[in-house]
Amino acid sequence: MIPDAFFELLLLAFLGLVLLCVRPLGGYIADVMEGRPNLARRVGGPVEQVVYRLCRVDAREEMGWQSYALAVLLFNVLGAVVVYALLRLQQYLPLNPQRFAAVSPDSSFNTAVSFVTNTDWQGYSGESTMGYLVQMAGFTVQNFLSAATGLVVAIALIRGLARHTATTIGNFWVDITRSTLYVLLPLAAVLALVLASQGVIQNLAGYRDATTLDAVTFQNPQTDAAGRALQDAAGNPLTATASTQTQILPMGPVASQEAIKELGTNGGGFFNANSAHPFENPTPLTNFLELLAIFVIPCALTYTFGRMVGDPRQGWAILAAMLILFTTLAMVGYSSEQAGNPLIARQGIDQAASIAQPGGNMEGKETRFGIAASALFAAVTTATSCGAVNSMHDSLTPLGGLVPLLLMQLGELAPGGVGTGLYTVLMFAVLGVFIAGLMIGRTPEYVGKKIEALEMKLVSVFILTTPFVVLIGTAVAVSTAAGKAGVANPGPHGFSEILYAFSSAANNNGSAFGGISANTVFYNVATGLAMFIARFWPIVATLAIAGSLAAKKRIPVTDGTMPTHGPLFVVLLIGSILLIGVLTYLPALALGPVIEHFMLAAAR
Repeated sequence: MIPDAFFELLLLAFLGLVLLCVRPLGGYIADVMEGRPNLARRVGGPVEQVVYRLCRVDAREEMGWQSYALAVLLFNVLGAVVVYALLRLQQYLPLNPQRFAAVSPDSSFNTAVSFVTNTDWQGYSGESTMGYLVQMAGFTVQNFLSAATGLVVAIALIRGLARHTATTIGNFWVDITRSTLYVLLPLAAVLALVLASQGVIQNLAGYRDATTLDAVTFQNPQTDAAGRALQDAAGNPLTATASTQTQILPMGPVASQEAIKELGTNGGGFFNANSAHPFENPTPLTNFLELLAIFVIPCALTYTFGRMVGDPRQGWAILAAMLILFTTLAMVGYSSEQAGNPLIARQGIDQAASIAQPGGNMEGKETRFGIAASALFAAVTTATSCGAVNSMHDSLTPLGGLVPLLLMQLGELAPGGVGTGLYTVLMFAVLGVFIAGLMIGRTPEYVGKKIEALEMKLVSVFILTTPFVVLIGTAVAVSTAAGKAGVANPGPHGFSEILYAFSSAANNNGSAFGGISANTVFYNVATGLAMFIARFWPIVATLAIAGSLAAKKRIPVTDGTMPTHGPLFVVLLIGSILLIGVLTYLPALALGPVIEHFMLAAAR
């Protein structure tokens, strides 16, 4: 257990190591994606060429933004179809030692969309639903490809800013191959070996039975033939009392999936307990390594951006804004968890003063990690699009739960997912310079490109799509019987559970407040649509902006050009993010975690 007093030291060590990786990894990614020769390309070059020949791809032929966007959509739709087929045919597939049945159509749809969109939202328990072939050929493959999709879209946008009077933004098939072969695959292989050396399991063995010393009595949820939880007329889950002295220990190829799950900011988990499970995350060291893996590529991409546009200061300014937002909210979350529940108190020696919950709020947390590492993990996983969890977010204090909610609702840009965080924050950078240009009477420019009406329309589409999906989805859920049936905690916290579900789905995060029963037809379809729309509609808008900017001439820097690499721009960028994010979601947050906080303080 990490002492909670060391949170500041833990945070400093974490951010320090991330910053050490930013320049070398960011420069490496820039070299790879621009096709510069290096050791990795000399070793992997023959494999890359074989892939192009097999797929009949001309690596020298580039695409306009429309062709690039079409390739992104077709590639990912095909991926969803393959995953859906694997899930529906699971009972006939090999490497299924527990002989799990086919997954229901609605859950298969939700899961296929989830892994293709980098969300990895899971309405099922992995170790009791999915066979090894589905985990490997379906989920692990999509963990690579969905992360690579986000990365290449960010690279295409950078090219749009870097090029001038150009009609193309790259070749999607070349970009997806290089990002997977040279960036994600080597890093994941190294991390998987390290995790396996620390106790993360990696095998294809069948599940093992262990006899416990004492019998365990528990309430077993009742399910229908499709595996969905049964509920009574009031919407409460139906259970049956059971006891056993046998514990089933699930096995499987976990380390290989865990590595790309974190590096690709995918989230999800081989097991239902996710990164709280000792087979996925056995020690404080593996916990720290997984935190680093989640953050390192999104942060490094800011340097990639600076390198490719010819001004590394631009990337450092973006990174500064990201880390200021992250650090501030992470400390708020930790402080709230350390303060604990004010209703759990003990009387002071003088019997006059009440001391808040001794030791802080440990509910839902692993004692291996404690409050500090758990609070940091909650912030890291929702500041990116990862969604992996090492504690139960539903057990967070109201303000502790507000932090991951807000980090998602800001757009997961501090630093965001692989690629998605960078292109999201660049949208806000464009918005910020446009607002500043209006305020000071200058033509808005960003890294030498004039920002005009078309770009602002596309930025508006990008920024408004996700809040629209989140708020409309939440409104439908709280106003229909099907939406309310899955809520186990009526009142403000139940509203927070629904709001969190749609915030997580639409922002392609995948974490959840576990008190909501989301494996129903309503939630499988609703969150599936939310994931798909909020993933690909912004991607199309991003690529359209990339094409528009690439066609523009580069404007030389003059005395009238507003600098976009200094402290003033960082403040402007943070202000734009908070202005849009906080004001958009403030009414919904007030109905959930905010009012719950005040009710708790008033002992209601």
